[in-house]
Amino acid sequence: MRVQPFGVGSFVHVVKRGARGLPITRDEKDRERFVRLLYYLNDEHQSEFWELDVRHLKDLQWPKQWPERRPLVKVIAWTLMPNHFHLLLQEIQDAGVSRFMQRLCGSMSRHFNEKYQEKGSIFQGSYRSRTIETDRYLRWAISYILVKNVFELYPGGYARAVKEFDKAWKWGINSYPYSSLTCYARGDESPITSADVLEGFFRSQKDFKECSRDMVTSRLRGLAAVEESVVFE
Repeated sequence: MRVQPFGVGSFVHVVKRGARGLPITRDEKDRERFVRLLYYLNDEHQSEFWELDVRHLKDLQWPKQWPERRPLVKVIAWTLMPNHFHLLLQEIQDAGVSRFMQRLCGSMSRHFNEKYQEKGSIFQGSYRSRTIETDRYLRWAISYILVKNVFELYPGGYARAVKEFDKAWKWGINSYPYSSLTCYARGDESPITSADVLEGFFRSQKDFKECSRDMVTSRLRGLAAVEESVVFE
């Protein structure tokens, strides 16, 4: 997958991988910081000392001293994996995706190096992206980002998760907080991705679950059409 051209209004699936397949987070604090980055760095305003400004705030609150929030992108779906992450973004400002990705990845690398006394980017080259041009593949891409990836972390592996779909679905919702799966599956509110995004792409939470079941089952079977059009690895 490579970076493809897109403009304002485009939906873009972005993947960023760790250098040499190494982890991009090492502990819970790193993962929690990634979640904060998705919110606080997604804005036209950028405070050099943003972490000091938000250190006493809870539940992703917006600092009162900052200007009114004006996001660079709309975050549709996201999942953090041990050595990479997936984002489904909508470009809502010119160059919003590239500006947001530069901030996000730059902050992650700087923090990682300061914390663990290492050097250089923690990532493998530039981010990769694919523009999604149809509603059908947009729905499947959401399920791919949220369900396929979370299922890979299921105890026993992906194949077992597909076989035990309902059990794995509950596990993903209740046991893995580093994804927006819960926002879609349970309708929970989040400053990063509001629960109302479900309404734009799925008729209901049941519709999302069944679409996800079809996607993971088809992927396990290795259907060529699905792999070619939906899996952006």
